[in-house]
Amino acid sequence: MPPTQTPLHPDAPAALERRVIRKVSRRITPFIIVLYFLSFLNRTNVGFAGLTMNHDIGLTQAMFGFGAGIFFVGYIVAGMPSNLALQRVGARRWIALLMLTWGLLSSATAFATGPASFYTLRFLLGLAEAGFFPGMILYLSFWFPARHRALVTAMFMTAAPLSNMIGSPISGALMNLEGVAQLHGWQWLFLVEGAPTVLLGVVALFFLTDRPEQARWLAAEERAWLSGEMQRERDARVTQGRSRVWEAFKDRRVLLLALVYAGTSTGLYAIGIWAPLIIHRFGFGYFELGLVNAVPNLFAVITMVAWARHSDRTGERRLHVAVACLAAGIGMLMAGYATHAVVLILGLSIANFGINAAKPPLWSLPTQFLSGSAAAAGIALINAMGSLIGGTLGPMVIGKLRDLSGDYSLGLYFVSATLLLSAVLSAMFGAAKKAPMREGSGSAASR
Repeated sequence: MPPTQTPLHPDAPAALERRVIRKVSRRITPFIIVLYFLSFLNRTNVGFAGLTMNHDIGLTQAMFGFGAGIFFVGYIVAGMPSNLALQRVGARRWIALLMLTWGLLSSATAFATGPASFYTLRFLLGLAEAGFFPGMILYLSFWFPARHRALVTAMFMTAAPLSNMIGSPISGALMNLEGVAQLHGWQWLFLVEGAPTVLLGVVALFFLTDRPEQARWLAAEERAWLSGEMQRERDARVTQGRSRVWEAFKDRRVLLLALVYAGTSTGLYAIGIWAPLIIHRFGFGYFELGLVNAVPNLFAVITMVAWARHSDRTGERRLHVAVACLAAGIGMLMAGYATHAVVLILGLSIANFGINAAKPPLWSLPTQFLSGSAAAAGIALINAMGSLIGGTLGPMVIGKLRDLSGDYSLGLYFVSATLLLSAVLSAMFGAAKKAPMREGSGSAASR
């Protein structure tokens, strides 16, 4: 539950605020964590599948990296239209449709027969998943006042390291089903891990609520307070003149945040997609590999929530992003130099902390200076531009450098450089502000 802070308006009772935020957190947060868990698992389980799939369908490391990265081409193409559609038709219907579609496509990857079918399915999966993550960031801005948002975003985003932490042993175990029902282990992996997404897509249609004013699970007084609070925040942003789609394209802070996000995305998918292959060189079996790969993600889950809680309590965002990116860059350097499994896991743990801890305060920033359609477009634009560099080019470069050099060190150094650049750019964010941005509690949004 987000920490108690001074309400935005002195006449809003603190007890009422605590009660409402507690109820909203308990209702929304666990469910969307599970949804993001499945989203991240379905896009990164290809890292485990690649242990044997690459040989079975004739993929080189560079081709595998291209296939992993082409997911983000579709992701970028559909990101902004999907987020605008969510705002128009509502999260409940749109998220349910997306989940049904990407769950089926993820399972269908089990039937890839060569590079062309693998590339096609990954591209279509990117199209289907495009609206989910930015849509959830937008959705949280409908339900949580700004002063609570970094922590709840962190709780939501624990799903990414949780997906690697819990999904890795499961994926490793599924890989051992080689030959069962005349299917490869990697085919079982895609089939089994895609099915829950389809089922929860149906559940989402009935469980999600689009806006606070529609929340019958809140008492009338609670519903009125939250609706009024969120309306006051929207009105404040509209007063700043940043509520239309084109405002997102004009604001240079959107571009700067996209570049920062690109570094964190490069790191996130380097670990999510390539870590199993990197760790495998130390001789672990599939299930043991899954357990070892879970360690850096467990460390990230614990530390990123504490980092976001501190960001919310201080109201500071910019330096929380910069320091986390710096730590991630150092961790990747350690992983690149590692000649022992313990050093590799330590480096990946530090990198995992920094990559994941940077994101909640980063995603708290755009909704402080954008609202309405501009917020929907701005969040999607940051996500799309960041994913173009980090999600598309990152896996491709790592795969190409692996084929050229024979190991993964150069690829990890490349990832480290992008994270260190993100640290520098996020430190510059304050200079890019057009006007002072302060959170609902009155603390500075960026210092």
